[in-house]
Amino acid sequence: MTEQRLSLPAVDLLAALGLPLTAMVNQRVPKKMLAENGAPTMSDRKLIQDYIEEVKWVAALKPANVGVPDYKDEQRTYLELAVLCVTLRKGGQLDPKSAKVSRIAELIHRSIPYPVFLVLDDGDNRIVSLAHIRWAQTEIDKTVLDGELLFTNFSHLPVSVSESAENALNARAEFLASLALSKQPCNDLCTLYQGWMDTVSAWQAAVVTGRFVTSKSPAHAAERRAALRRCHELDAQVASLRLAASKEKQIARQVAANLEIKALLVKREQVVSNV
Repeated sequence: MTEQRLSLPAVDLLAALGLPLTAMVNQRVPKKMLAENGAPTMSDRKLIQDYIEEVKWVAALKPANVGVPDYKDEQRTYLELAVLCVTLRKGGQLDPKSAKVSRIAELIHRSIPYPVFLVLDDGDNRIVSLAHIRWAQTEIDKTVLDGELLFTNFSHLPVSVSESAENALNARAEFLASLALSKQPCNDLCTLYQGWMDTVSAWQAAVVTGRFVTSKSPAHAAERRAALRRCHELDAQVASLRLAASKEKQIARQVAANLEIKALLVKREQVVSNV
């Protein structure tokens, strides 16, 4: 599937959060801290050193500066939410879809003892990553990731998302407006963070459906993510079959592959209706 570029500078993405000035930090974080706190292996430390240019702690959201209570239960304690922007080295030649980029995001989440709204910027791509954390069961005062990493590139959209770039830009504008702190649930810092995750999930759905509709609830957002995973699985199967069919010389096998592709595309349409 071909893609069109819809440039979204990191500064605009961060501005869309609508954070109060009292929450802003804007301090550089030494890469050494990330390597020491979140990189368990030599290859992980090398990944941080080789591909990260700069880490900036943009903001720290606390009850005192955002008016949202902290959150505590047996599994987690959310006293603060962090907003980080990480500049990746342009010469690193990192594919935003590669496992290396998602691993870098995971390592950063693991190195910070607070839930992080993370923006990765390599000059061409702006990636947002979020992940819940909880207390480790085996190590005192250590946190681990809780659940899947929510990982999204905001620099490209499939052409099929809309009939024109204007429609895609409108969908993105709706997303950015929904991302604002004032639009998130503010019962406590945990529900606030989950609200951001659900908003990003709604954008992921928009890339597939062509329309931006906010998630109705965390359960609805989880259902969307499951449907999106299934869409991606079906897309991979279709791509594999098309490649095989293009190399197949026997007409009967080409016909069989095309019939299987059509069946998978029907399944995909059914899945998309649940996104």
